[in-house]
Amino acid sequence: MRIIITLACTECKRRNYTTTKNKRTTPDKLEFSKYCRFCKKHTPHKETK
Repeated sequence: MRIIITLACTECKRRNYTTTKNKRTTPDKLEFSKYCRFCKKHTPHKETK
C-alpha cells in the first residue's frame, strides 16, 4: 500500500527528494523541513504529484 512521492521546495519549487508513504495511515500531504541545495538552506518541502 506504500506509494512513492516527490518532495518539492516551497521557495524555489524544485523537486529535490523522493520518499514513500502509506496512503491508508496518512491520507493528507506530507511536509518536511529538508535541505535544498539550490537555495543553500533548510526549507519546508511539500509533497507533490
